[in-house]
This record gives sequence, structure tokens and C-alpha cells, in this order.
Amino acid sequence: MNNPPLSAALAAATQAVAGVIAGRTPEAVLAGIATAVRGAALDLAYTTLRDCGRGDFLLGKLLEKPLQDNPTRALLLVALARLERRPEDAHTVVDQAVKVAGGMAGGRLKGLVNAVLRNFLRQRDGLLAAADADAVAHWRHPAWWLGALQASYPAHWEAIAAAGNTHPPLCLRINRRRVTGAEFLAALAEAGSGAQTLDATAILLDKPVPVERIPGFREGRVSVQDWGAQRAADLLDAADGMRVLDACAAPGGKAAHLLERAAVRLCALELDPERAARIAQNLQRLGLSATLLVGDARRPADWWDGQRFDRILVDAPCSASGVVRRHPDIKWLRRAADVAGFVRTQAAILDALWPLVAPGGRMLYCTCSIFPGENGEQVRAFVARHPDSRRLPTGGEAFELQLLPSTTHDGFYYALLEKTP
Repeated sequence: MNNPPLSAALAAATQAVAGVIAGRTPEAVLAGIATAVRGAALDLAYTTLRDCGRGDFLLGKLLEKPLQDNPTRALLLVALARLERRPEDAHTVVDQAVKVAGGMAGGRLKGLVNAVLRNFLRQRDGLLAAADADAVAHWRHPAWWLGALQASYPAHWEAIAAAGNTHPPLCLRINRRRVTGAEFLAALAEAGSGAQTLDATAILLDKPVPVERIPGFREGRVSVQDWGAQRAADLLDAADGMRVLDACAAPGGKAAHLLERAAVRLCALELDPERAARIAQNLQRLGLSATLLVGDARRPADWWDGQRFDRILVDAPCSASGVVRRHPDIKWLRRAADVAGFVRTQAAILDALWPLVAPGGRMLYCTCSIFPGENGEQVRAFVARHPDSRRLPTGGEAFELQLLPSTTHDGFYYALLEKTP
């Protein structure tokens, strides 16, 4: 198959970045794009989005006044990101970007795009040095985000920010009801994929590949799930026959892992009907079953049957600051005020679901955030409000587990709570 022309990929990536600026996700914008172009476009778009703040810094140096046309701004951001990483293709990138500009805004900004990109090439070394001297442009995160990292992790904030700009690892979870680790590793080797074993069910691929190239994926032998996310099922420790609730369950990865580990009576709750449908699809592929509920975790009266649960998993809505390298649009879409909103929602969910835990039962609270307000501070406030709760260790003597992004996993937080009889 021939690669799509660069102009087609640039145009589609521009759509995706402009969509994010307008508040959408790149995947949603490119959902209808032809498969031949979509992969290259997503790669360009994700590279640009990981450069949050850097492209705009450069445009600020190259433009006399801010550009009001968002699609053209998006095209320039995509082209600048490409030019910085592929200087050997400079002539082609500029030519193809100008070609795309000719089909936008009636072609009236075609000359501007050409001038900005050629000026960047003439001033490249000085502009990039200036960008590296600016905190936002260098670390590629919003200023408020960097401030939050510096306050919470004074010794590690630079490593966390740097990790947020890398490509994420691809980790798989073996469905041990259908395949053994040895069998799956043999299938991977036969397919030419190198991998390392992280634990009994987690396998990290040396190089990411599309899911259709993962042996046994369609047959339900394996799922894609970050190693950090896989800790949920281990910590909840549900046993055969237990009644378990997975609140905020979409797309169903943690629910499936619980069912693969034990014959539990699982209820999977999800607020969004479309996302709830994805849970059903994933469980069907894996040969698993659960009771699917569509409802708001903050309003149990609308969906709860009155029977308490032995285990509840609260995978709470959050800033997703721990998975930003996987979803770089988050850096563009989140605002500092959003974190406070998530904190309020998390507290409401915890308070609403706690009465549903049976005496002696456990609730596992988790987020894919690295901000303490959503994590340790949230849990400490909950325990203070609920004297019938006590924290259990999440490993050794620690009463919480904060995973920071690394080469093997994303950023996650876990706290395990037990209801005293």
C-alpha cells in the first residue's frame, strides 16, 4: 500500500488539532477519515498536541499579532512540529503545507503560511533556543500544570513533565481463562513481536503495534491495558461468589480483569449509554458476562437493587493527568478550575456509594491522576467524614499507591477502604 501524500496527512491532522482547540478529541474529529490517511494524520496530530505551548510560543515570535483563524493556526502548529523533527524534509513540508492552506479560508492566508514557515527555517536555531529557555515551551505543558507539578513533586516534576511528552508503552493483559503466559509469548514470538513479562498476566511489547496485529486479540485471549491500570484487580482482591460493583466502568477493562481473576457476580455501572455499549462489546470478545447498568454513581436510588456489595471499585472521573502522553489533547482542554470540579464529583460518588458496601466489605478508590487533590487529599477527607471506614495497606505498610508515569506504566492512584462492622 502506498503512503498517502503528505498534504492529505497535514490536512487531516490540521482538522484534528483545530477540533481539539474547539474542545473535541482528535479521534472524534478523524473518525470519518479514510484509513489510509488516518494513521499518518493521528501521528502528526499527536506530535503537535504533545508540543502544547511550544508551537504557540514560536508563532508568537513569527507573527506580528495573534492569528484569529483557528484552522490556519492549527495548520501552522502541525507544520512547525513537523519541521522541528524533520528538518531534512523542510522543502517538502513547506510546499505541502502551503498547498493545504490554498484550500482553506478561500486561500487568502496561503501567503502568510508560506512566509511564517520560511521565516522559521531562516531563524530556526535562535527560535528553538528561545523556546528551550521558556518553561512552557520547553516542558510542553500549560503553566498552571507545571506549577501544580512543582508544588506536589518538587524533586520529580521535571521527570514527570518529560514523561508526559513521550510515546506511551503498550502493555497487554492475558485472559488466563483462555491462554497461558507461555502460550501467548510463543504466539508473539511467532508473529515477530518482542516482549517482556511484567507479572503473571502483564506483558509489555518492545514496540507498539496495531491491535489487529496482536495474536489472539480478536479471539479474546488478550486485552490492551496499561500495567498501572491492572493493579486495580489485584488490590480489590475479589473472590469467587462475591458481589462486586465496578462504578464508572467504561470501557470495561477493569471489569473484565476482575471476571478473568474470579467467578464474581459483577455489576458494571456507566453513566453514558454509548460507553456502556463498549463494555458489553469488550466482555463479549473475552467470553465474559456481567450485569450492565446505565446510571449515575451519585444517584444509587435510580439503579441499585438494595443488595450490598462485598467489593466496590470506584474508578473515578478525574483530570487524567497521569495518562496525558496517551491523550495529549488533555493538556489543551484542561483548566486549573476543572480539577476542583473533578474533586467535587469524586467526593459525591464516594459518599453516595459508601452505604452500598457491606459491613466488612471494601471499596477501592482509583484515578488516573497525579494531582494530590484528587488522590490522597480526597481520601483523607473521605475517611474524616466516615468514621466507619478505615484505610488498608496497598503494599507493604503504605496506605496509598501513587504510580508516576514510567517506561512500564502510566500514572495512577489507589487507596483501599474497608467498612468496619
